[in-house]
Amino acid sequence: MTLAKRTFISIGAACAALLIGCASTQTTTQNRESMLVASGFKIITPKTTAQKQKLQNLPPGKVTMIQKGAKTYYIFPDPAHNQAYVGRPKEYQTYLQMRADNKLAKESLETAEMSQDASMQWSVWGGWDAGVGSFGPMAGPGSF
Repeated sequence: MTLAKRTFISIGAACAALLIGCASTQTTTQNRESMLVASGFKIITPKTTAQKQKLQNLPPGKVTMIQKGAKTYYIFPDPAHNQAYVGRPKEYQTYLQMRADNKLAKESLETAEMSQDASMQWSVWGGWDAGVGSFGPMAGPGSF
């Protein structure tokens, strides 16, 4: 394979990985925003320049606790849409519970998928070495 082809393939693979990573991050943010709304968080839009500046200063992708007077607020910024999700301790606790439930559901699905893989009788394949050295055809030179 020529150097130009290898370079082209490498660049293509890197671009694909970048796109997949961005899509995954976007989906994660959308899921988080959906859970915040379902937990009772309100969507607010900053109206003044000072409010917009405060929104920009919040750490992205994280729920931040803010004390204002004797009240506690939890804020998740969405600067791309010029808005923030704001909740009180009750909504935040609901959000945390939803995240925990979501994680357990995901883990249960992964466990079910692993169980399905185990039931596919991989032993029928004759093992990984398939009779070609201890690590198969990619073991390389020499005996292991």
